[in-house]
Amino acid sequence: MTFEIFFQKLGLPRLATLIPAFERNETPPPRVLVPFMLWCLRGAYPLLIVGVIASVFGGVFEIASAFLLGRVIDTALENGPDALFSSHAGLFIGICGFLLVLRPLVFGTTSALQSIVIGPNVNVLALSRLHRWTLGQAVTFFDNDFAGRIAQKQMQTSRALTEVTIEGLNTVVFALASIAGATLMLATVDWRIALILFVWLALYLRFITYFLPRIRTRSAARAGARAAVSGQVVDTITNMRTVKLFAHAEFEDQAAIRAMSRYRNSALDFGYMATSFRFLLITLAGLLPVVLVGMALYLWTKGGATPGQIAATGTITLRLSQMTGWVSFALMGIYANIGEIEDGMRTLTPLHELTDDPGAVDMARPKGEIVFDDVGFSYGRKTGGISDIRLTIHPGEKLGIVGASGAGKSTLVSVLLRLYDVEDGQIRIDGQDIRGVTQESLRRQIAMVTQETAMFNRTARDNILYGRPDATEEEMIDATRRAEAHEFILGLKDHKGRTGYDAYLGERGVKLSGGQRQRIALARAFLKDAPILVLDEATSALDSEVEASIQEALTRVMEGKTVLAIAHRLSTIAQMDRIVVLDAGRIVEQGTHAELLKLGGLYATYWERQSGGFLAADEAAE
Repeated sequence: MTFEIFFQKLGLPRLATLIPAFERNETPPPRVLVPFMLWCLRGAYPLLIVGVIASVFGGVFEIASAFLLGRVIDTALENGPDALFSSHAGLFIGICGFLLVLRPLVFGTTSALQSIVIGPNVNVLALSRLHRWTLGQAVTFFDNDFAGRIAQKQMQTSRALTEVTIEGLNTVVFALASIAGATLMLATVDWRIALILFVWLALYLRFITYFLPRIRTRSAARAGARAAVSGQVVDTITNMRTVKLFAHAEFEDQAAIRAMSRYRNSALDFGYMATSFRFLLITLAGLLPVVLVGMALYLWTKGGATPGQIAATGTITLRLSQMTGWVSFALMGIYANIGEIEDGMRTLTPLHELTDDPGAVDMARPKGEIVFDDVGFSYGRKTGGISDIRLTIHPGEKLGIVGASGAGKSTLVSVLLRLYDVEDGQIRIDGQDIRGVTQESLRRQIAMVTQETAMFNRTARDNILYGRPDATEEEMIDATRRAEAHEFILGLKDHKGRTGYDAYLGERGVKLSGGQRQRIALARAFLKDAPILVLDEATSALDSEVEASIQEALTRVMEGKTVLAIAHRLSTIAQMDRIVVLDAGRIVEQGTHAELLKLGGLYATYWERQSGGFLAADEAAE
């Protein structure tokens, strides 16, 4: 029978479920260290208390072993070899039971709690909560940081918290129990030995309180520098095509080296402090057995201690000396990890800037009427964004949105999706203020196809089903056929030989052409089947031939929906029911294509530049 099967029969796998590893904590994470750690650990408290109790027993039993050794020596000297076992068989049986049954049981329980119950579950519990909180941040949170750095902080913080928890149980609690037990047992030898131990402990604690905060500070700096390296490297790798196209390998190498140099310097600062700490610690630890054993020997010469008590004192002090080194290194690790937790806490715990109202409800499937009622938004700046937007889009209406770069087109769409909250006015869908519904339910009613189509490094099937994860295989394939994507998907093959819908698309869909990515985006939109459709430059990055085929699919996906279509190519929106022209964040013109040309304003100027103006220039040249 293997150990794995043996442990399974003991029921150890059931221990792994005692802590709910994925339990939610709906309250915001505190920005103060201890409350933050308790926020991450909530739900694991009962098992942590059991772990504390087990560690206390382990620490006491460790010292008791040395005490029992002293009893054996004194008993042997008192009774001699002839009567030892006959007179004290019960004592030896009890000691054997303690060492072979009770002590292994306590330490085995402690190990199971730390390695099976607490360690794996606390790590995932903290990581899942930090990840959920991060997912709820507004897009500005991600715009202002590196994706790699945020991911690194999540992993780093949960790992550090787990190590602090485990080391706290395995080291701090165990050591405190051992020291308390040692003090009591040494006091039975002579109160002066216990007093010397107290004095030494005071020196030890002063030593610890001087060094550990400094180690913590340097650890936090090292953690921040390490995360910066991760962010820099991920940013470069993510944009590797741009690096290659601009022949900037050397430039990126130097940028990485600068980040690595800062990390190296912070690691050296930490190393210098750690070296000083360890050297002085070993010296202080060596002082303990010298003083205590010397005192015990002195008492023995005066008849105040037995040989067994000397042996017990020597064993206990040597154990404490070794333990103080172990505890100090563990505490150094704990403080280093606390520094990493604090560093991660600063990054990951800002309050959500965009939240649902307390009374927000889920939005029912709307008919599709959209009203912008005197809406303004400028990203908190004095200029930019949109202002004084008064616009009603009727259910099923196809609205084109035109304007120069920076005119406010994408901002108009972003506030509709509530990626930002409007600063002035109100947006209503079917008469309901979008701030009165949950963000998730609002966005479920709006499908969007953008110029830069987001793709996950997952299978083609997973990327398409992102539009509606509960769709059936038949519904998914129907959506891809309507988006004219089915045929090319069947021909996909990734580097591991997976084909068709099971092929992975690579990071950001790099293994697909622009047209293929747009077709998958359209398949998502077909599958989502939302009553409102937003097209943000959906074909601007495609050549004319590909655009023509995509346009047919776009026409199909727009059927029966309220559509907002942003486009620089005016030919793609000329057939819209109505066109709105934005300039400097305001609506300056609106009407049909023909009406706007007749008006002779900004739209007519754009149209002439893209079509008639070029033709006139060609005729003049001839």
